[in-house]
Amino acid sequence: MNKKLTLAIGVVVVLVVFGYFAFGGLGRSLVYFWTPTELLAEGEAAYGTSIRLGGMVIPGSVAWNGETQELRFRLADEGGIIEVESAGVPPQMFLEAAARQEPIGAVVEGTLGRNGIFRATNLMVRHSEEYRAPQHGEDRQEYYRDLFKEQGAESGT
Repeated sequence: MNKKLTLAIGVVVVLVVFGYFAFGGLGRSLVYFWTPTELLAEGEAAYGTSIRLGGMVIPGSVAWNGETQELRFRLADEGGIIEVESAGVPPQMFLEAAARQEPIGAVVEGTLGRNGIFRATNLMVRHSEEYRAPQHGEDRQEYYRDLFKEQGAESGT
């Protein structure tokens, strides 16, 4: 009986440790996807929480410094606007849309600071699921313009 009890306790301890690593650490690694409206509605709870923020980049709001690799822009949805700061080189599609002052969908990952500025550690450009690379000799700017129209960027959707 003593041997069975020891084995049962060992199994329980192993299951508890496994459960902790499988599910306990999961909460710290989850990243939630919010819109600017949802983020603003969270109030104090939004500060310092690692999230993914998605919306449309407001045309004309992009400020890119290639020398320092600092990027600033405003991300919006139908009910809110968030100022975003990022370091590092953004995707080429993002810079080309910004240069033409066209809206582009973006998802940023990072945290909201108490100063109201979202500090992004990762920037992803949203694009159609039917993406294809521009053909050789095809005007890349014209191709991206057509791609943005297809995904509804012209109307802000």
